[in-house]
Amino acid sequence: MKFVDEFRDPAAAKQLLAAIADLTAADPERAYRFMEICGGHTHTIYRHGLEHLLPPQVEFVHGPGCPVCVIPMGRVDDAVWLARRPGVVFTTFGDMMRVPGSAGSLLQAQAEGADVRFVYSPLDALKIARDQPEREVVFFAVGFETTAPSTAVTLARAAALGLTNFSVFCNHVLIEPPLRAILDSPQRRLDGFIGPGHVATVTGSDHFHFIPDEYGLPIVVTGFEPLDILQAVDMLLTQYRQGRCQVENQYARVVRPQGNPAALQLLAEVFTVRDSFEWRGLGWIPASGYRLSEAYADFDAERRFPLPGRRVADPPACECGAVLRGQLKPWQCQVFGSACTPEKPIGTCMVSPEGACAAYYNFGRMHRAAARAVALGGAARSGPVGTATRPA
Repeated sequence: MKFVDEFRDPAAAKQLLAAIADLTAADPERAYRFMEICGGHTHTIYRHGLEHLLPPQVEFVHGPGCPVCVIPMGRVDDAVWLARRPGVVFTTFGDMMRVPGSAGSLLQAQAEGADVRFVYSPLDALKIARDQPEREVVFFAVGFETTAPSTAVTLARAAALGLTNFSVFCNHVLIEPPLRAILDSPQRRLDGFIGPGHVATVTGSDHFHFIPDEYGLPIVVTGFEPLDILQAVDMLLTQYRQGRCQVENQYARVVRPQGNPAALQLLAEVFTVRDSFEWRGLGWIPASGYRLSEAYADFDAERRFPLPGRRVADPPACECGAVLRGQLKPWQCQVFGSACTPEKPIGTCMVSPEGACAAYYNFGRMHRAAARAVALGGAARSGPVGTATRPA
């Protein structure tokens, strides 16, 4: 299959791994910590065991690019409140259904009688609004610049149709501000970034020049197949070998330097940037989220409904925030794989199909009993039963 099989070719993988080994052998004492910004990269890494194939000097660090994981608990509570309103049909992507708020999840609200429906596209929500004009239909919009254009297209279509029973609870966020927050942190220990390929299809690879220009770290915008990620590691190490620090685009088959001009123009028309937005694990970050522009204010659920707007602290046992900041591995959380599982999650990183905790749990990169022992200060790190792994 074009653009799948050739990016999972074992022979090509061996060549890339040999090149990476040569680059790290030149200075065996030098370690590299590369943050994969996007949760899609995290799942590729652990689904295919890439972390075990690389030299011990190269370590992957998880970043804040999981769109579900970064939604704070208070915004989930607002969504549940909306879903429980009489006459409301609350629509959402499936991965938001089980995200826990302080008052339960959307799935629990549905079980208790709320009309919550998962959709594959915001246009599906729009169709419900057209088919049921007597109901108030709300779409729970989440995601980075990747998914914001589909919401913008839907809102433009709603305006053209003159619908009065459709609104959007907007939780779209921007990728640059949280990266700056991480880079400005005194606890930052990073050597480069595996850049988010999906976001860059909209923003363009040039959007990330602030990382090398202002912070002196390289970034490679990267695709989502195993060989994409191995090539990105090779490109990052080559920059270090050659004394360069710049943005490179490994995902050139999809991403252009200037991004998607039509999508960017539509985003500027439909949305405006909030003064600040709350992020799970990162707190309030200035100019980091979208809200609907004045031209589309009639479709803004936050203006149409008197949302509670409570801010809710994460459960003390949940360390999703530290995972999203790259400060902890999922298995270092004391509730990972025990009190917190995909079936009964405490935090968002265990729920989302792009969450780092879900990746570790689902793909067995860590023997769970050993993981809990390490998190509690016990035995050394081990991999799946019968698999040796290097220390974290």
